[in-house]
Amino acid sequence: MYSLILHGKRLVQLQKCRHLSVPVNLLEKASPFSSSFSSATATDASLRAGRKGLSFSVSYLVASLGLPKKVAESISKKVSFEDKGNPDSVLSLLRSHGFTDSQISNIVTDYPQLLVADAEKSVGPKLQFLQSRGASRSELTHIVSTVPEILGKRGDKTISIYYDFVKEIIEADKSSKFEKLCHSLPEGSKQENKIRNVLVLRELGVPQRLLFPLLISDHQPVCGKENFEESLKKVVEMGFDPTTSKFVKALRVVYRFRDKTIEAKVNVCKSLGFSVGDVWAMFKKCPSFLNFSENKIVQTWETLKKCGLLEDDVLSVLKKFPQCINASEQKILNSIETFLGLGFSRDEFAMIAKRFPQCLILSAETVKKKTEFLVKKMNWPLKAVVSTPAVLGYSLEKRTIPRCNVIKALMSKGSLGSELPGMSSVLVCTNEEFLNRYVKNHDDKEIVPELMAIFTGDRVS
Repeated sequence: MYSLILHGKRLVQLQKCRHLSVPVNLLEKASPFSSSFSSATATDASLRAGRKGLSFSVSYLVASLGLPKKVAESISKKVSFEDKGNPDSVLSLLRSHGFTDSQISNIVTDYPQLLVADAEKSVGPKLQFLQSRGASRSELTHIVSTVPEILGKRGDKTISIYYDFVKEIIEADKSSKFEKLCHSLPEGSKQENKIRNVLVLRELGVPQRLLFPLLISDHQPVCGKENFEESLKKVVEMGFDPTTSKFVKALRVVYRFRDKTIEAKVNVCKSLGFSVGDVWAMFKKCPSFLNFSENKIVQTWETLKKCGLLEDDVLSVLKKFPQCINASEQKILNSIETFLGLGFSRDEFAMIAKRFPQCLILSAETVKKKTEFLVKKMNWPLKAVVSTPAVLGYSLEKRTIPRCNVIKALMSKGSLGSELPGMSSVLVCTNEEFLNRYVKNHDDKEIVPELMAIFTGDRVS
């Protein structure tokens, strides 16, 4: 295991220094897939106003914690409630123990189930227990807000084990010099494998934000021993960077499936026209793609063909964006209907999908809103969207509108003549390139601060 850790660290350094990509021929040597891969009043008022069009849970999260609507909507998919009684009790309890609003927001975002836990009988006693063991208020709030799932564990002994281990890692990682930990493992307990394996991952360079979720969950690859070591060795040899989330995702896949199961998935991909190298590249890009069943892979393939894509186009789409396999058949079919409804032809949709396959998982509302702004408000033709479909992935509020406001201001002043600049020259470039091209290049220096104010939103054009 020690040699494995050294190998993993050397690999990370090589990747950082040389930006190496693992060649396809490594599949024959290192692939694990040997046979196939060789305030309450204000809150109440806001809630009443928000109940129309928003679920109560979303309204509550926005009003009580100031969370962005999208974050609140994501949380409400994991936990929902119809009144504020229980959530209010939990939030009040956390505040009484010294948690800041920022820490509480992090806790609710990472572990929303806490909002429906019993504050008096469950959450409160656990916080009191941790304090009784000598935890200071600042230590308690820091550790719990970092790994709030600790409050979901049962039994004082289990909570103590996780709390102490998390504290030990946090304290050790404060040092600029890496400190190797020799944690006293609770021999024979359920946590023994997890703690030992998490320490190995830490030595490999896996950061806290990825380590702690592995530690807390009961359904993770760190629960095993021999299988964990074998899986870890394969993932390290495959070239994944331990400091990234892809490393953990790959570890989960390799740990979950036997070689024969993965071989069957790879063979299905090969039957559809993918090479072994293609499948390897897709796995490197999106490790979770091999979580999908053989039937799901084939179904997505057939659905894309129904949308008018040729076989080579389908190959191109899936190689660029294997995540689209996760989209349901209806989601993909609805996507093409959305584009057709906006005036695109089937051939244009196929071109958009091939150039920007992420469009397949965008919501109809997002596609309509962005396309209508570009075409109706800015007067760019639909063909411009077909040529540069990546614009559908840009933030309308943070990127597209600020830049377009500058362009409209320049057009109104006659500074750009009568012809609208190309969409790609306005939206595809970096902020620095855009500013140099359209804001800072004017001889009239009085116009520059005016355009900057429009760009930054300090002034409406």
